[in-house]
Amino acid sequence: MKNWIKISLLTGIAFLSSCNKENKTDTIDTENQIEVIHKLDTTNVVKNPQRVVVFDMGSLESLKELGVKPAGIPKDHIPEHLKVLGNDPSIEDVGSLVEPNLERINALNPDLIIISDRQNKFYDELSKIAPTISMQVDPLDYMNSFEKNTLTLGKIFDKEEEMKKEVEAIKAEVKTDKENIDKIDKKGLIILYNNGKFSAYGKNSRFGFIHDVMGVKPVSENLEVAVHGQPVSNEFIESVNPDYLFVVDRSAMMNKVQTNKNDIENVLIKQTNAYKNGKIIYLNPQVWYISGGGITSTKLMIEDIKKAIQ
Repeated sequence: MKNWIKISLLTGIAFLSSCNKENKTDTIDTENQIEVIHKLDTTNVVKNPQRVVVFDMGSLESLKELGVKPAGIPKDHIPEHLKVLGNDPSIEDVGSLVEPNLERINALNPDLIIISDRQNKFYDELSKIAPTISMQVDPLDYMNSFEKNTLTLGKIFDKEEEMKKEVEAIKAEVKTDKENIDKIDKKGLIILYNNGKFSAYGKNSRFGFIHDVMGVKPVSENLEVAVHGQPVSNEFIESVNPDYLFVVDRSAMMNKVQTNKNDIENVLIKQTNAYKNGKIIYLNPQVWYISGGGITSTKLMIEDIKKAIQ
């Protein structure tokens, strides 16, 4: 009988704990919540959440600017400009960018989870743990989505005015730089290098910021818009002959070993105006491939392009 009573009590406690977690947002005063409309859903989020798990690197940058310390982040391949968070032992490692560790996240009992497109397929599972919002910047509408996401985070953490100032400063910088770049009659090509293969990206692509926001003229208007770019050959790059060749070296980042430049700057690439004029620009893959969309990375991206066209 005693054992039966003990089992019943433990079962009851576990049930109540489960109910409490599932209804966490329901028990909070609605005046202390804001409604966040994001690409996957509309989610009620508590203001000033104390325990935040962040997978979107752009959002993590903005939270760092706000002085908000996350409870958990994916520490593998974390960008250099966020290493201070990656090296902090008090911040839990909650898996990789492509595979969240649901058990660790659940153990943190977070108030909010912020994800990017890489984690969208886990949205339903993560939403059962805590309110979850998808906040990756939209490459087809970079500046507007960057502004919306940044101000949303400002609103959640009661720092909207600070975020407005940051956004307005960046918009003003972009406007000035684009006006200057518009006057330059030279064209660029963006390529991703991955283990001996090239993929090209044009307007409205994941790296379209260079063309769509900064105003660098594309060497081709006919590139396929695809997540992984359009596979291209050395012969193609030589034939379109870009004045600027922007290179995102995925291999160096994923392998954590510097790529031999001769693997990229081969005989055919050396025939381009970009090579002849010293305008092959190696973009930081930690910023352009892993991060992007946050305050810090957007500033770094602007600086990369400004330096390239000087």
